[in-house]
Amino acid sequence: MVKNIKGTILKISGPLVVAKGMGGASMYDVVRVGEIGLVGEVIELKGDTASIQVYEETSGLLPGEPVIGTGAPLSVELGPGLIEQFFDGVQRPLNLIEKAAESPFISRGIDVPALDRKKKWEFEPRLEKGAKVSGGDILGTVQETVLVEHRIMVPPNVKGTLKEIKSGEFTVEETIALIEDGDVEVEVSMMQRWPVRAPRPVSRRLPPNVPLTTGQRVIDTFFPMTRGGAACVPGPFGSGKTVIQHQLAKWADAEIVVYVGCGERGNEMTDVLLEFPELEDPRSGHPLMKRTVLIANTSNMPVAAREASIYTGITMAEYYRDMGYSVALMADSTSRWAEALREISGRLEEMPGEEGYPAYLGTRLASFYERAGRAICLGNDEREGSVSAIGAVSPPGGDLSEPVSQNTLRVTKVFWGLDANLAYQRHFPAIDWLQSYSLYTENLNEYWDNIYDGEWSVTRTRAMGILEEEDRLREIVRLVGIDALSKEERMILETAKSIREDFLHQNAFHEVDTYASMDKQTKMLRTIMVFHDLCMDALKRGAMLNDILRLEVREKIARMRYLSEGDLESIDALEPEMKQQVNKLLPEGSIGDVA
Repeated sequence: MVKNIKGTILKISGPLVVAKGMGGASMYDVVRVGEIGLVGEVIELKGDTASIQVYEETSGLLPGEPVIGTGAPLSVELGPGLIEQFFDGVQRPLNLIEKAAESPFISRGIDVPALDRKKKWEFEPRLEKGAKVSGGDILGTVQETVLVEHRIMVPPNVKGTLKEIKSGEFTVEETIALIEDGDVEVEVSMMQRWPVRAPRPVSRRLPPNVPLTTGQRVIDTFFPMTRGGAACVPGPFGSGKTVIQHQLAKWADAEIVVYVGCGERGNEMTDVLLEFPELEDPRSGHPLMKRTVLIANTSNMPVAAREASIYTGITMAEYYRDMGYSVALMADSTSRWAEALREISGRLEEMPGEEGYPAYLGTRLASFYERAGRAICLGNDEREGSVSAIGAVSPPGGDLSEPVSQNTLRVTKVFWGLDANLAYQRHFPAIDWLQSYSLYTENLNEYWDNIYDGEWSVTRTRAMGILEEEDRLREIVRLVGIDALSKEERMILETAKSIREDFLHQNAFHEVDTYASMDKQTKMLRTIMVFHDLCMDALKRGAMLNDILRLEVREKIARMRYLSEGDLESIDALEPEMKQQVNKLLPEGSIGDVA
């Protein structure tokens, strides 16, 4: 029931409006501010005085103008029509606003529903009259796009007997089913509303032990992500955060992508909007937008709306998770979101924390990332869904000691630290293998070892050890020169260079190298490590390092990354060729061949 709340504006301070006469309001209620009805949210209450965070430009507002309360929290509309849509931070469809306003600029106070009220969707029921249902049960399906089957679910707080269910074409507001619970009849439509700050319930949580493969070698092999995991990508300007998120959106093993542009430059979101419809989904051949939702709240949009955009995105992601889908949420970037918190907190005159951020910054970040996860969804079919959250962080000057980075690292399990020096050297993805980590590695070692005969974790650990040894040897070379190293140590440097340049470096714009399956990644890394072992054995038997560095097979190892997924036998064929060429370098009198 809508409360009849009507207050008046006392003062305006940027996106913050203070209103009196709001005694019946509750925290996080949505209100309409001023004569033109700007969208706002109550964020502080003192008696009958409310502080309101306004999600639109407040210039021109005057004290004494009305503030009308809706009596409901900030909520999103969930139903068919979300996929392929382009929303702002409070779920206003930007393309429909442009048509309604007949202008490329968003008119203040404009009220356009998130889901099209006129479009009819073909609903196919799955249940019959008389069935016992409860929250999460699937009533029927709608083909939302060629890639997404939208499953219409019983709202989480509803249960009873299915008194009536229809089939045919309906709008999102029309009743498709009646559920009877005692004397109460509940009309169910294809659209649900859900408050953005409240996590959607699940039946039970599952451990993070299933990989979310991305096709990016440095991620999948060295710093893996799981379905339902949480990762952060911090890095300075120009280090490739956006490129990595675009790659993950395209190649990650997820069925739905929710991309939130939070406070980033408008031209970046424009690139996403123009590029995603043209990008081909590698699994189906259809445009990537056929399984993507975009939320744009760019740097030239009102600051306050950035705070809502993150919650809007995660709520949509949870909705598709509840259908049984694997969802990948990209947030670019949470630093801009935190800056919005800092501005609003300052205008509320709250006691500031470190670097002016509010003291509750860590709590807010945790409340966002903890909504990621893999779970058994509500419903009688025990379907499994997941939300994987990947947040970019933009620390000023790449300083990871600043509060947003540190608080994010406390709540996420994967850290893909981007290095400006690697980006400057044109090494992409510019993920620093010495600083980054994944706390999911131990869980996934067992998963991949079962597939690759116990070989995967050993090979990965040895390769990482060589990269760490390279860092130590480089320090010696800087101090006393490369002549101070033994030939075995110089071979370690050569192998580390091969791992860096032939395995970790990946060209996002090359049609083959942009993606590597786990089979290809495993074969590539194993080949590099086998060649290393052969060469070390040969060096101990008296072979010359310069002769090893001139072997023809090294060029074939370097070109493994350009072999297509259908030509992986060529990688297997390299091992006998390597042994043959290395054996020729053994001095006369050596006993046996290298093994």
